[in-house]
Amino acid sequence: MNKNVERLYNGIIKENPTFVLMLGMCPTLAVTTSAINGLGMGLSTTVVLTLSNIIISALRNIIPDRVRMPAFIVVVASFVTIVQFLVQGFVPSLYSALGIYIPLIVVNCIILGRAESYASKNPVLPSLFDGLGMGLGFTMSLTVIGLVRELLGAGQMFGAQVLPIADASTGTIGYTPITIFILAPGAFFVLAILVAVMNVVRKNAEDKGKPLAAPSGCLAGDCSSCAAASHCSGHSVDKKGEAE
Repeated sequence: MNKNVERLYNGIIKENPTFVLMLGMCPTLAVTTSAINGLGMGLSTTVVLTLSNIIISALRNIIPDRVRMPAFIVVVASFVTIVQFLVQGFVPSLYSALGIYIPLIVVNCIILGRAESYASKNPVLPSLFDGLGMGLGFTMSLTVIGLVRELLGAGQMFGAQVLPIADASTGTIGYTPITIFILAPGAFFVLAILVAVMNVVRKNAEDKGKPLAAPSGCLAGDCSSCAAASHCSGHSVDKKGEAE
């Protein structure tokens, strides 16, 4: 398989940041009340991740090792600011829905993790495809979670009513929304179900001799894979990125 195509495949399927690596859980659980929100958040993150990977890879031999993390954050923050202004200017409804989670892309474990583990060690073109693959995998995950929550919680898909809603006052027979799915607990329920499905896929892949990446990240208790590991309580990370 072509290396660039492999980076896309790894990000979308084999090393999916949400369902496999369990990274970026904060926006995953918070903004996926609808498919549109999930898609918007995912695409915003994809743009930042891809452009950041390109710049960090291009500057990898120039940035001093001792200040690499501050330099990465400056690069990421610059692109996040651009994306934030574009979303605010052209899609104000989405900007209002996502709120503080757009600026928080700056400290997203996925972006800082890929900058540290891949872009800072590889050429520009593979880093571009790595960022694109991880971003599309994140976008797919958020859109699927948002779609399930929106369908079960409101009978809608991408804002369009697809299931007729029951109305006792008029005697209309239809779907009774399970409103818990558009509330905070619904995010955990849907994520748990989809991760369980991914675990079945992982087991089948292992049985066929093509194992997927093992779960990692802060949710799995492995802060060593997260470039922002110093923010996790109970773990410290040495210079080489190994959890102590």
